[in-house]
Amino acid sequence: MILEHALLSIRPEQAQDFEAAFAEAKPIISAMPGFRSLSLSRGIETPDTYLLLVAWERLADHVEGFRGSAGYQRWQQLLHHFYDPFPVVQHFAPIVGDATSDTPPAVTASTPNRQ
Repeated sequence: MILEHALLSIRPEQAQDFEAAFAEAKPIISAMPGFRSLSLSRGIETPDTYLLLVAWERLADHVEGFRGSAGYQRWQQLLHHFYDPFPVVQHFAPIVGDATSDTPPAVTASTPNRQ
């Protein structure tokens, strides 16, 4: 398993629209071969930054399979215009932790708790 990591900088005035578009885009990525799970979290200290984590079976499932698919074209249309600047995507191999869990993390796209 590999873990894709991206910090998504979203224009603050577009956060609600981004979260709605992401909800529409999620079924696209989750239907891809090799997809295992994803989570989307919003920064507390920096609410214009979202953390996207996607677990894939193999690196090729993401960089060749997903990015080479027709679904990726739709993903781009839905999401890429929100990023400012465009995110750097990195891939990680697990060292410690439960890399074999079949339970995907919940998708969260909530407003930070302001106290």
